[in-house]
Amino acid sequence: MSAIQVQLDDLIAMRLRAARLAHVAQRVAGSHASVHASRFRGRGVDYAESRAYLPGDDIRQMDWRVTARTGRPHTKLFTEERERSVLIVLSCNPSLRFGTRVRFKSVQAARTAALLAWATALSGDRIGAIGYGPGLNAEVKPGGGVRGALRCLRAFVEWDSITREAKESVPLSQALQRALRLARPGTQVVLLSDGFDVDEAAEAALSQLAGHCDVAAVILSDPLERRAPPPARYALQGENGPVLLDFAAQTTRTKWPLWFDEQRVRFQSMLKRRALASIVLDTAAEPEAALRTLLGFDARKKRQAG
Repeated sequence: MSAIQVQLDDLIAMRLRAARLAHVAQRVAGSHASVHASRFRGRGVDYAESRAYLPGDDIRQMDWRVTARTGRPHTKLFTEERERSVLIVLSCNPSLRFGTRVRFKSVQAARTAALLAWATALSGDRIGAIGYGPGLNAEVKPGGGVRGALRCLRAFVEWDSITREAKESVPLSQALQRALRLARPGTQVVLLSDGFDVDEAAEAALSQLAGHCDVAAVILSDPLERRAPPPARYALQGENGPVLLDFAAQTTRTKWPLWFDEQRVRFQSMLKRRALASIVLDTAAEPEAALRTLLGFDARKKRQAG
């Protein structure tokens, strides 16, 4: 059952693997409360006040509300946080309840989220989560330590159960709007989705979120989405009921991987236009390497001047 349903014991066991990631997150000594460092990117700051803009100030810190009210450019000032926050945005939509190698995409997403939660906790940072899917409007506010991680893990199991029999999808834009309300400036936001819930409204919401948070994405995939199965007729479950597909037909075999690729590319292109990092994670793979790749560089890369 652990291959098709999210199990708490499996998520708790990811703590042992998280120790391998924790060494990439050693906090620089100084005023920070934690002895570990975080390679989870973010400004790690709290808003303090606004002042008149000075040449050389970061344009990303502009306080547009004060600027509009006074007619003079103002910039925001921040005080350093003692801890940083990581926010997981986890898709629990029906398209993730699919897998032909080892486990469902939904289970792989939860395992990856659990690994990230443990790595964050071991780094001395705060971990929170947003779950979105049919009938699901839930969140775990960022918290530190083992308790913070366990709250997220229990939520992942509960969200999987709530959405298990649902058929309709919730668009990514709704989740991003919720992340905008929950994430503080400097938060590292990690999206876990297969890209099938990307809608037109997601583009604007993602731009807004990336304006004050560092955003990266893990895109879940299954081998069968990239290559058609052996020639035969297969009964599949679609959103509107059972569907019979004839994979003996060359047209079907050709169109099958192209359709899945289109969904992923749409998501990846949206992220790339904003210089946000993403990585595709297979259902049969282990998530450590994927997270190392995401944590190894700034999720929001510095744009080249000119």
